[in-house]
This record gives sequence, C-alpha cells and structure tokens, in this order.
Amino acid sequence: MTQAQTDTRALRNALGRFATGIAVVTAIDPDGHPIGLTVNSFSAVSLEPPLVLWCLDNGSHNLEAFRRASHHAINILSVAQQDLSNRFATWPTDRFVGLPWHPGAGGAPVFPACCSSFEVANETTHVAGDHTVFIGRIEKFSETPDLAPLLFHAGQYRKLADL
Repeated sequence: MTQAQTDTRALRNALGRFATGIAVVTAIDPDGHPIGLTVNSFSAVSLEPPLVLWCLDNGSHNLEAFRRASHHAINILSVAQQDLSNRFATWPTDRFVGLPWHPGAGGAPVFPACCSSFEVANETTHVAGDHTVFIGRIEKFSETPDLAPLLFHAGQYRKLADL
C-alpha cells in the first residue's frame, strides 16, 4: 500500500515494521545531573574507527544537554528490562531515583544487566530533518552474551524466537 508523503502516522507504522533493539542513552548534563532517554534509533557506523550513531528529536528538552556532553553511554536493554525502557520513554520527575548505575566515560550512567553497553565520546552531530544524529567514538564496551535483547516491532515490545 502506498501512502501520501504527508501521512506521518502511516509512515511511522511502515517504519515500525523494521524490528529494532531498544537502548537507553545517558549522559551528564552541564549541571552534573544524569539524563537519559529510550531510543530505538541506534546503529553501528564503522569498525575503524569504532563509531556508532543514535538520533534525538530536535524538539527534545534534552537536546542541548546531549550536544554539550563530552560522552554518552548507550545501554542495550535485555528482555528483562522493559520497565527500564518504559521509565526512560516517559517523563517522571527523576528517572534515575532508585536505579543502580555506575559512571562510565565522562560520567555517563551505565546500567547493570544490559545485553551490552557502549561508552562513547561525542564526536559530531548532524541535523537531519526533525532529528539530530549523534555520532560517537566507542571508548569502552561490554557485553553479556547470554542475555536476550528487548525488541520493538509494530508498536509493541517483542522478544527473539528461534526459527
């Protein structure tokens, strides 16, 4: 089915047919407070040098803080971390209250029990339409290979199944 270019809901639905993992991206704002949000716009860019990217809506109140941060952490969530995804996808007063985390590169919060985590230096940003693309250079990473990832497809959480 073909939709008009201006039908953004239909476009979102069509884009949602691409299954993605879910990550919480974190940083330290200019006042020294942790910030973070849930994203599914994460991708590897290059192995040499090791670069990754993620995207943030230009209307986000955290945009300038993420731009100014020297580092950010990308926490790839496991299937057991759906609550963490929901917490960082909504706007509670303080998303970090009661959460265990440790400071990674540049102080960016790294969460335990993730499938993998990437501590990245904020290399560059590019405005692209209504989003900003953040490209970061991986300085440190970790993985827990026995954890299954939390997935998102067609507007719902999903989990892997063997074929």
